[in-house]
Amino acid sequence: MSPAEALAVLAAGVGAGTINTIVGSGTLLTFPVLLAVGLPPVTANVSNALGLVPGSITGAIGYRRELAGQRDRLIRLGTVGLLGGATGAVLLVTLPSQAFHAIVPVLIAAALVLVVLQPRLARAVQARRERLGTAAPAHGGPLLFAGMFLASVYGGYFGAAQGVLYLSLMGLLLDDTLQRINGLKNVLAALVNGIAAVFFIVVAHMDWAAVALIAVGATFGGLVGARVGRRLPPAALRALIVVVGIAAIVQLVLK
Repeated sequence: MSPAEALAVLAAGVGAGTINTIVGSGTLLTFPVLLAVGLPPVTANVSNALGLVPGSITGAIGYRRELAGQRDRLIRLGTVGLLGGATGAVLLVTLPSQAFHAIVPVLIAAALVLVVLQPRLARAVQARRERLGTAAPAHGGPLLFAGMFLASVYGGYFGAAQGVLYLSLMGLLLDDTLQRINGLKNVLAALVNGIAAVFFIVVAHMDWAAVALIAVGATFGGLVGARVGRRLPPAALRALIVVVGIAAIVQLVLK
């Protein structure tokens, strides 16, 4: 890797760490850069997964105030995420690389619709609960667990726009603010990427120079993303999620 290529990977890591903390989809920055500097697709994917973990951790630390009171929720959803991430990592080394390409843009598009409609849907669901005299499940219930498992399988497999899927599911099925859900998303992303990376270290070839450059950049980017993301009002954060999600769809379709 030449000095210019190393600088490009480092810069992509900073950008990915920042955008992952605010929304997700940082892989859409790092993965093409790793391919451009000559890494094979699977090596780029597994190196990227490990390199982005420190950024998810610093992003989660930056959101520690929003995580207060969510320990039980985190344990439950984190367990689901770990199982899904491990499953996705196994699928990456056993399935052809095209396996998810057809369905992923559709999933992201559906997630964006949910993000846009989430306030209206949440009000409708709350009104129905009031009529029936029922309370919202504190942890989202079986539907959220199933959705988060499938999103985590995808996260362990590739992960582009993984955060958008998480935010749409939790935003719809959890009775909480978008910023608190975003903090939870950062921890779950760290767990899923982490378990996938541990598996990849054992069974796949890593480019350790790329891992180190992305990790350094993503660590800084995670801190920046937390400072920016926590200041965004819900409407602005929702709009940014939609913009990033549309960019993800375009890149995946044209790939």
